[in-house]
Amino acid sequence: MADKDDLGRRGEDCAAGFLVAAGYRVIARNWRCDRGEIDLIVEQGGEVAFVEVKTRSGTGFGHPFEAITVQKLARLRRLAAAWCDQSETRPARIRIDAVAVILRPGDDPVIEHLVGVF
Repeated sequence: MADKDDLGRRGEDCAAGFLVAAGYRVIARNWRCDRGEIDLIVEQGGEVAFVEVKTRSGTGFGHPFEAITVQKLARLRRLAAAWCDQSETRPARIRIDAVAVILRPGDDPVIEHLVGVF
């Protein structure tokens, strides 16, 4: 399990760096409440994105985006609402994004960002 957790952390690090390089500001990483966890919360131009990061070491078991189910998106929507309820500021717009990270040993990370998946 530690290897999987390490892969996930490395993937989240890659995703955060990718988003920062694209002009986003990271508001929170691994934000938690009693309903669950949001991997990344980022902001750009007054819009807040709640980001689900999926990391794989290859595509032998499918693309990382394939692990984001309708149920997971519904849970992310509830978590985003919980964050908004707890936040001191109200963002002008919110959305849910997904980032896929493929970390093959010896290769550069392959990162894909889907904007506004739900």
